[in-house]
Amino acid sequence: MRADSAVAPPRIRLALVAPSLRILGGHSVQAARMLEGWAQSADVDAWLVPINPVPPPPFHRLLNVKFVRTAATQLCYWPLLVRELRRADIAHVFSASYTGFLLSTVPAVVVARALGKPVVLNYHSGEAPDHLAGSRLARTLLRRASDAIVVPSRFLFDVFEQFDLKSTVVFNSIDTPHFNYRARSPLRPHLLSTRNFETLYNVGCTLRAFARVQSRHPEATLTLIGSGSEEHALRALVRSLGLRNVTFVGRVQPRDMARYYSAADVYVQTPSIDNMPLSVLEAFASGLPVVSTRVGGVPTILTDQQHGLMADDNDDAGIAGCVLELLDNPERARALAAHAFETLQTYEWDRVRDGWLAVYRQVQGPASDRQMVRVETA
Repeated sequence: MRADSAVAPPRIRLALVAPSLRILGGHSVQAARMLEGWAQSADVDAWLVPINPVPPPPFHRLLNVKFVRTAATQLCYWPLLVRELRRADIAHVFSASYTGFLLSTVPAVVVARALGKPVVLNYHSGEAPDHLAGSRLARTLLRRASDAIVVPSRFLFDVFEQFDLKSTVVFNSIDTPHFNYRARSPLRPHLLSTRNFETLYNVGCTLRAFARVQSRHPEATLTLIGSGSEEHALRALVRSLGLRNVTFVGRVQPRDMARYYSAADVYVQTPSIDNMPLSVLEAFASGLPVVSTRVGGVPTILTDQQHGLMADDNDDAGIAGCVLELLDNPERARALAAHAFETLQTYEWDRVRDGWLAVYRQVQGPASDRQMVRVETA
């Protein structure tokens, strides 16, 4: 047979088990980005299997009742998994840590294995070191029930290696043109944070740092995008610190995020635990100089003094010092932002897509072949 008459392989039917955009966060945004990418591809037919399905009326009202909502979601989630994974070639399962792992990842893996479907377990959580150390179930499931483990950063690759779990790095993807890069001239003390209000993101440190910045720049502003269990405490901290010009925007849909980046001049985040935050890449794409704590996987995408400035965990004085350094040296700030922008080619979908295709093709095949892959990648 002539080479140019070879038959192309059939499209891979891919069930993407991940949160829908009803849960705004890195996982749901990245899942939506992947679905957009695969929609333009002849190689993969992908669809979302939401880990947060909405029960049919009138039971959807149960989602408003604390604790009951978990039971209601699980009663919908398991049958949904059976129906959707049955027609898939591969189950691509997004995974968080702790409760999310138990309620979302475990059911998806159990159903996929029962149906004889290969599992690509895509682990995203910066809490991996503690989670894997404390959960034998997680280590066993990852080692014996997944055909491939994929992580988005070298940081998580190294963490998994410490537990004798072999993984493959495929980066998160970002739609760079959507964020409209521009150089900040002049550079104003207009700060932006887009991290949710949960303990691990330590937005309180951002507020304390902003208090120091505002003491030097009384006109400084801080826009907080996000929501979460710490919101009441953060609002109280704003009052106790006597801060001005702090705006709590709340939840913002991904399609609307670009205008908030465009309106700001400096991006600040102060997580205590993190992996590969898309928000940092979005700031890069928007031309914002970035200040961050030096934790988890952040240094794998942001090199201090090259792509932005960094301080130690929970060091509000250090974070404020970094912001003030940028404001005092706007040319330096613009140079850091320009250098950061140049790194984004690594995260473009055209490059990321090839990594995923290699993983999917690896785990396809007879059950005996998949068993071999599982041993090699676990």
